[in-house]
Amino acid sequence: MGTVIGFIGIGVMGKSMVRNLQKNGYHVLIYTRTKDKAEDLIREGAEWKESPKEVTGQSNIVITMVGYPHDVEHVYFGVDGIFNGISPGKIVVDMTTSTPTLAKKIAQEAQKRGIGALDAPVSGGDIGARNGTLSIMVGGSKETFERLKPVFEILGNNVVYQGEAGSGQHTKMCNQIAIASNMIGVMEALVYARKAGLDPEKMLQSISTGAAGSWSMSNLLPRVLKEDYSPGFFVKHFIKDMGIALEEAHKMDLKLPGLELAKQMYEAIAEKGEGESGTQALIKYWS
Repeated sequence: MGTVIGFIGIGVMGKSMVRNLQKNGYHVLIYTRTKDKAEDLIREGAEWKESPKEVTGQSNIVITMVGYPHDVEHVYFGVDGIFNGISPGKIVVDMTTSTPTLAKKIAQEAQKRGIGALDAPVSGGDIGARNGTLSIMVGGSKETFERLKPVFEILGNNVVYQGEAGSGQHTKMCNQIAIASNMIGVMEALVYARKAGLDPEKMLQSISTGAAGSWSMSNLLPRVLKEDYSPGFFVKHFIKDMGIALEEAHKMDLKLPGLELAKQMYEAIAEKGEGESGTQALIKYWS
């Protein structure tokens, strides 16, 4: 049998990532906390395992894509976690958006055990996961990165090695910082257009291809116009990411007022019950 990939965390993006690995000939072992969420993948040929430890014991490469840093900590260091089921020579890849500090902790533990470890968070949402066009930001050993590059290239079309352990997570923080203020601008443009009596679709047609254009404008604003607030990326997870970025900025004695404002606005809509909505639900801040 060739390379077997373990995949832990079958969420909005993880499910599509597993499918792309399967389409490219990999046998994938999966685990997620709620088995029901993985039933369709199991029918499509993915093999269910009962714990991260069990996945790890039978895989050459283990990819994790869970929700929060505390989930990452549990999946790697828990009683039934990855480090209790792994043997030398294997590779672990955390694609969760997590903290640079935890990425370094995982890398240090992996090194002790003779294991390769990468932090490789992604950007591109559900669309990028489905189309295999994610942007993947990788930290860790350059040698391990080169070994994993063919796998990354199945999942994304912009795969960049950023440097030592934690560098992938720091790069993802830059990504989230840029998106946060941009999302405010995109939604304010729509609010202004409506107030001015413009046709929002015509406004979007005019400005989305010029200097104001962005991924959020082209991919998320059309969802708002259809009143589609389904999650390509959850509001609750974006709030988590902004919190990580602000914590890291504080450690560097760096003030990020745009990010602070965006987090406050997203927290306001989460308090209204939008935590499970997609990030485009920011428009509801004005309602």
